Amino acid sequence: MIKKQQLKGQKQVKVTFALPQEEVENQVSVVGDFNDWDPAKTKLIKRGNGTFSASVTLKKGEHYAFRYVVDGGKWLNDEEADAYEVSPFGTKNGVVLT
Repeated sequence: MIKKQQLKGQKQVKVTFALPQEEVENQVSVVGDFNDWDPAKTKLIKRGNGTFSASVTLKKGEHYAFRYVVDGGKWLNDEEADAYEVSPFGTKNGVVLT
């Protein structure tokens, strides 16, 4: 799930990435153009409602490729991505438009 919130008076958008508990055994990170594809930078935190989520603040009007890395090795796309594009590795990345 992806939720976007325009930050009032700013040219930024708060984007929240979330996955249901069923998708994750131990840990999950969101990686993408906004964090140099580094799984250590944006880890999703387990919430009381059974989801894992994290938020990032991104520049408005941009295009960001992203994916989830689950339990250190499984790569997932978000079904609610705004679009998909082929990566340099021949796989598909999700895209979030801000």
